[in-house]
Amino acid sequence: MADGRRLDVPRGARGFGGFLRLDPDAVGRFAEAIARFLGTGRFLAVQTVVVAVWILLNVSAVQLRWDPYPFILLNLAFSTQAAYAAPLILLAQNRQADRDRVQAEEDRARAATTRADTEYLARELAALRVAVGELATRDFIRSELGRLAEEQSEEAARRERKRRKREVAARDGG
Repeated sequence: MADGRRLDVPRGARGFGGFLRLDPDAVGRFAEAIARFLGTGRFLAVQTVVVAVWILLNVSAVQLRWDPYPFILLNLAFSTQAAYAAPLILLAQNRQADRDRVQAEEDRARAATTRADTEYLARELAALRVAVGELATRDFIRSELGRLAEEQSEEAARRERKRRKREVAARDGG
């Protein structure tokens, strides 16, 4: 440890990787913004105007010819644009695919929860149907009360007959 380096502290990145540290989310947001812009009519209109002005100036203005007829510099600009646009669009698509995957997982989890809730409610409804089937209805209660009243009146009539028989037996026998 004579040179002052500590073993419990990680070394910083060396070379180009240490110089260029980019936040993946920031790069992804930038790529999505570029991809959204490249897919607009405004971009196509601006690019068409720039290309038309470029060609007109290089064909008509003799002193300003920085890119004569085969327009090599314009082709190079298009190639450079395509070289950067394609990876940026792919990066934006990958981020969208990741978001779609997360959304699909959330949808599956929500669907599973909804299904479980629905099955629970179906079981509860079936239990209520069984319980309601075992409950006494108004008609059943009326018929039972009528039957009990009939039995009581018959019992009262029997008791009354027994009482009369005893009275008759007491008068005759006594």
